[in-house]
Amino acid sequence: MENPQKSELKKSCANCGAELKFKPGSHQLKCEYCGYEEFIEQAKSSFEELELQHYLKVVGENAYTETIDLLHCKNCGANQHVEENYKSLSCVYCSEPLIKEDVEEEGWILPGAIIPFQIDEKKSKAIFKKWVNSLWFAPNKLKRAALDPEGLHGLYLPYWTFDANLLAKYQGQRGDYYYENRRVRTKNGTQTKRVRKTRWSAVSGEVDGFVDDILINASEKKRRDIPAKISFWNMKALVPFNSKYLSGFVTEKYTVSLKEGHHWSFQKAKEIANTWIKRDIGGDTQRVRQADIKLSEETFKHILLPVYISSYRYNGTEFQFYINGQTGQLSGTRPYSFWKIFFLVLFIIAVIGIIAIFAK
Repeated sequence: MENPQKSELKKSCANCGAELKFKPGSHQLKCEYCGYEEFIEQAKSSFEELELQHYLKVVGENAYTETIDLLHCKNCGANQHVEENYKSLSCVYCSEPLIKEDVEEEGWILPGAIIPFQIDEKKSKAIFKKWVNSLWFAPNKLKRAALDPEGLHGLYLPYWTFDANLLAKYQGQRGDYYYENRRVRTKNGTQTKRVRKTRWSAVSGEVDGFVDDILINASEKKRRDIPAKISFWNMKALVPFNSKYLSGFVTEKYTVSLKEGHHWSFQKAKEIANTWIKRDIGGDTQRVRQADIKLSEETFKHILLPVYISSYRYNGTEFQFYINGQTGQLSGTRPYSFWKIFFLVLFIIAVIGIIAIFAK
């Protein structure tokens, strides 16, 4: 007998029986065969902020690593190996989504919220093509590659978010600018020069406030890959987690533990505190000599955020391309055409030569 939890994760079309997939930009599942759509029921209560210290004691150092697991495709019957830290994946034979549902594993923290995809695959390919066409000195082969980017995947990436009340007691110096006139020697004699100086005064005090949603990438694999340019999401669009949003997309498990994520969040909290302190000191410039930073009432969430990841090859080299699945912001690496640049340089030299001839 089929597990009720598994059958709930794989929702069949009421009209034709095919699997329903999440429709980006909506709260609906859609059948790609007959067009039938079904609303995803929204939770009546909001997602929960979890008390940090309790979870640090229980599961703080646990993080999942890449191991091999075997999944069975219910559509075509194929068995295939996938990495365990991907919870949902398309079957390599029939392209139907494989969903590895979460179970109550010891130390595993389920996602509490998600930002669903707002951009579909068709739109993401159009963004990629537009970007390629706008590149100066891009090889012609790259423009042809834009018609069919390799391995375009909609990926839900795991993140930790941390909230806390922050209190920082500090000692430092306030710098106020003033100016003096000085006589300096030059080749033509002497002249008066206005020189800026800084008057320093000792200060101390404290700042406090609420730090909301410090965002930490919880995927070790993508930690250094995801460009900062696309790593901005509207967190107000978070909705309570529902596994139906995963259908048709790859979903990665976190491999950065809660404890390590908390460590990185504290580093960001220190940067925030430093900004608050400098604002509190005032003046034209500031020096922070010492800061005692304390966080209290700390909470966290495990959330999933949408990204499209693609790649294309040129002359045997793979170039990466990323799109924020919510905002459409893009970032990518690109090759340059040696011959286009070479002939442009020759053209400029020729133009300069002609101008020089007529100028005589």
